This record gives sequence, C-alpha cells and structure tokens, in this order.
Amino acid sequence: MKKFEIVKEHYEFDNIINNGKSISNKVFVIYYLKHSQEYPKFGIAVGKKIGNAVIRNKYKRIIRNIVDNNKLLFKKDNDYIIIIKRKCLDLTYNELNDSLSTLIKEKI
Repeated sequence: MKKFEIVKEHYEFDNIINNGKSISNKVFVIYYLKHSQEYPKFGIAVGKKIGNAVIRNKYKRIIRNIVDNNKLLFKKDNDYIIIIKRKCLDLTYNELNDSLSTLIKEKI
C-alpha cells in the first residue's frame, strides 16, 4: 500500500465507521464509504484483544499484504476500514486471504 492509500487520521476512521456501510464474516468487519477520489483508501484496525503490539503489528502487515495482492477486488470510489477479529489467530495466511477475498467478492 502506498502512503496516499492509507487512512491515517482518527476523524477519517470515525467518519467511515459512523456514516458507511458494513459487511462482516467470522474474521473481518469491513466498513466502506463512497468518496470522490480516483483511488481507494484503506485503514486497518486491530484491537488489543488480539495480543500485544508485536502480534497486532504482524497482523496489520499481513492484511496490508493481502490488500495489496487483491486491490482489483476493491471498488475505486470507496474508502475501507478493515477490522480484524480474534478468530484470525487460528488461521493461516492463505485462510485469511481466502476469507477477505470472498467477503469482498460476495458483498461489495
């Protein structure tokens, strides 16, 4: 993910979560909101229930990699917040990839 594709500000997260639509499965909750830019923006949130900072950052890196590999599945006129649930700890990289890609394909 490039820097301009990342949602960084707290007010942007709040805006997308409060005003956007959501979809979910056992591993992810994705909030999305339309915008007027030419490219999608992504934010990744991992709660403290997942583990300590090292584990949370590991899962953020994994999800960033999955998003980079599946960018064509995401609509270009949306901003996305991907929230990771605790179930992710039991899954491998390929299972996480399949779970996120099927969620995007089926619901958005």
